[in-house]
Amino acid sequence: MTTLLLSGERFRVDYRVSGTEAEARAKAEAICVEQTVEFPRELLPAGPIPDEIVGRVEAFEPEDPAAFRIRISYAVECAGGDLVQLLNVVFGNISLMPGIRVVDLDLPEAVTRWFGGPRFGREGLRELCGVRRRPLLCSALKPMGLSAEDLAAQAHAFALGGIDLIKDDHGLSDQPFCRYEDRVAACAEAVARANRITGGRTLYLPHVSGPADQVFARARRAKDAGAGGLLVCPALVGFDTMRCLAEDDSLALPVMAHPAFGGSLVSAPGNGFSHGALFGTLTRLAGADLSVYPNFGGRFSFSREECVEIAEATRVPLGGLAPSFPAPGGGMTTDRARDLVEVYGRDFALLIGGGLHRRGPDLADNVRHFVGLLEAL
Repeated sequence: MTTLLLSGERFRVDYRVSGTEAEARAKAEAICVEQTVEFPRELLPAGPIPDEIVGRVEAFEPEDPAAFRIRISYAVECAGGDLVQLLNVVFGNISLMPGIRVVDLDLPEAVTRWFGGPRFGREGLRELCGVRRRPLLCSALKPMGLSAEDLAAQAHAFALGGIDLIKDDHGLSDQPFCRYEDRVAACAEAVARANRITGGRTLYLPHVSGPADQVFARARRAKDAGAGGLLVCPALVGFDTMRCLAEDDSLALPVMAHPAFGGSLVSAPGNGFSHGALFGTLTRLAGADLSVYPNFGGRFSFSREECVEIAEATRVPLGGLAPSFPAPGGGMTTDRARDLVEVYGRDFALLIGGGLHRRGPDLADNVRHFVGLLEAL
């Protein structure tokens, strides 16, 4: 008989499985086997492999006439102590099967202690920015095509106005018309200069996503230039790459996660991940202090309920990991501030771009005006 060193601890995943009851039960069995041993159950040796290693159905409930919510548990040892293998167990091979969606993750401390989570979280980021009560205000440097000097001038105006966070647009990389090192050096210096003038604490977060062999070099150049944080697209460079950046003590910078390339993981209601599981739980496990996502009512299709689900997942207990900031954006306008506070409370970071530019040509004054609106709420 095979002897395995198993703790008895298990983590649980709730799946939404489409089909009739018979089809859903067959899919549940397939998930249990496919996500672990990927081997015919009847050929497994008796003992701990079929009893403990193979996934175990713990709940099976109808969700609607065409779908069931199924809870499956896995031995924590199956996840191997790392984020990549955890994701592989949660949704590896079955991501290739239609009609299966990850709805929720229930992770015991035996799993969450593998991860550092957000280095700063909500309280730490408020401390860095010197903002105690109101929502944080964030904007992006754009459009693509401006020179490093022009983007730096924009960053300087933002910071003079008292904005909290300035990020590169996620489309800014290392293009020939605006080289990464030139942009980061110019923008970091412009923000530092504005902070010296105002006494403010505006943070500049350059976009470090890129070729795998350059991501950490870009992050270190950003740190050396005086950047206040990092913008990362985890669906492009990998969630574990973002985790490594967040947990790197030589960087020790807040991390903002951008959803680029991740939309297909949530856009089909019968497949992929729920919005909260992806942009809330997983992004938080991977160390993001802020999670950007498209807000309801903007130019993307996320619903109010889906956005609230994300915000909830950024704050609910997750072992000892700090809560992160939800950062809704995408076509936001200044006249929606009161409505957003009613939905999210005050612990969110509002990402607004064109809306800050449309008020008038004085960008610093536009920022001051909007900061005043937020403080008055």
